[in-house]
Amino acid sequence: MDETTLTRALEGRTALVTGGAGGIGRAVAARLAADGAHVVVLDRDEEGARAAAEEVGGEPLAADLGDPEVLDGLDALVAGLPRVDVLVNNAGLQHVAAVEDFDPAQFQLVHRVLLEAPFRLTRAVLPGMYERGWGRLVHISSAHGHRASPFKVAYVSAKHGLEGLSKVVALEAAGRGVTSNTVAPGYVRTALVENQVADQARSHGITEEEVLEQVLLARTPVKRLIEPAEVAHTVAHLCGPASDSLTGASYLLDGGWTAS
Repeated sequence: MDETTLTRALEGRTALVTGGAGGIGRAVAARLAADGAHVVVLDRDEEGARAAAEEVGGEPLAADLGDPEVLDGLDALVAGLPRVDVLVNNAGLQHVAAVEDFDPAQFQLVHRVLLEAPFRLTRAVLPGMYERGWGRLVHISSAHGHRASPFKVAYVSAKHGLEGLSKVVALEAAGRGVTSNTVAPGYVRTALVENQVADQARSHGITEEEVLEQVLLARTPVKRLIEPAEVAHTVAHLCGPASDSLTGASYLLDGGWTAS
């Protein structure tokens, strides 16, 4: 990481990052820690959360945001933390099927993790942010929060909902020192995406490079996967200096996908 980009603007702040054991979440945890934050890494993978927290000098928090009982207990979970100045709602999952074949239980699970959990966590941390007069809410959305793709009805609808949630919070929090934004990447180089590329290459009998260009990135002018660190850099920007007026927006990192 280029240390000239670090601001230490989050010195003395505490950040809660969901889905922080790997991929985007792990990169965000590392970047916010580098900017001075004490990072709480929340993930259903207890060992992964512990490892990620150890890397950044933070603390792990094991919780499965797909469990309705866990969601009902989020107020108490947040109350058990000394404070939360930055909340990054990143945890997610995907399920692919045609609408007529889509399992309603899977639809509910995706919405619990991608939309209900961010709502509940936001609801839990806002009073403390308001009391302290400072807070940053960053929700990891997706280009699918702006565009649809077939067979992803739960994911697309949840990400569209997350975009709306963020805007409502931005309006309600205006003038109280709290901002709310989304970061909406295209396909990011995570284990999930790389496995998807490998699977499609095998099933279609083409190379992984051809899968990227002809399938995943067919509608994207810039034919490359986004690196997790790029997403983390944008998150840090939204929490850094001169960010007081950056609110109610969606920051697209999609290689031009939504421009077409």
